[in-house]
Amino acid sequence: MSTPIKPMVAGNWKMNGLKAGQAELHKMLAGISDDLADCVDVMICPPATLIASFSEKVTGNVMAIGAQDCHAAASGAHTGDLSAGMIADAGAKAVIVGHSERRTDHGETDADVNAKAQAAWSAGLVAIICVGETEAERKAGEAVAVVERQLAGSVPDGATAQNTVIAYEPVWAIGTGLTPTAGDVAEMHEAMRVDLAKRLGAEGSAMRLLYGGSVKPGNAAELMAVDNVDGALVGGGSLKADDFLGILAAYQ
Repeated sequence: MSTPIKPMVAGNWKMNGLKAGQAELHKMLAGISDDLADCVDVMICPPATLIASFSEKVTGNVMAIGAQDCHAAASGAHTGDLSAGMIADAGAKAVIVGHSERRTDHGETDADVNAKAQAAWSAGLVAIICVGETEAERKAGEAVAVVERQLAGSVPDGATAQNTVIAYEPVWAIGTGLTPTAGDVAEMHEAMRVDLAKRLGAEGSAMRLLYGGSVKPGNAAELMAVDNVDGALVGGGSLKADDFLGILAAYQ
């Protein structure tokens, strides 16, 4: 009998947040009961400037702090970049790689994402690998094929349920208020599960598959109840404690 997958809800603050954001972090921590923490792993991925200070505020198993990106190299002449080791040294436990905004704004390829995921592992971090199709690709009926291609190129050999999380975020739903139907999400997550299990065996079957893209308190319960959805990667809905706690309430 397989072990149930413990869900994860991770908040991606993107390029938002100053020191004053610690007030929202404190509200979040105060609102997460021990019972809830037993049911779901909670993570906040603030901008790099806040990783160290946020990590100092988080104690016990209530919440972990993650990062939003890393460089594939361990060190070197890469002005403005941060290595996975630096991020881990600041207190992060995981790092998002391959977010569609990085792929679009910085031209990151599947190969780049693959290298960053391996760098994350080398530093002892969990790699949260993002995949997702554009609106044009979905309208063309290519959504599943696009995501399967991204998984093949972005997920390194050696990925396990312990060192890797997959986040499916349809590009057209990120920050737009648009959300795919529960049926659309179920179809994609089943396809990803089958694909990962075929390639990685038991590790692929046990790997957490998060949904992201306009997740909010009003739709979280429905989305989190979909088969093969093991939590959420939340953008704007994670910036305010009340909204984030409302999303977490899907697991209460």
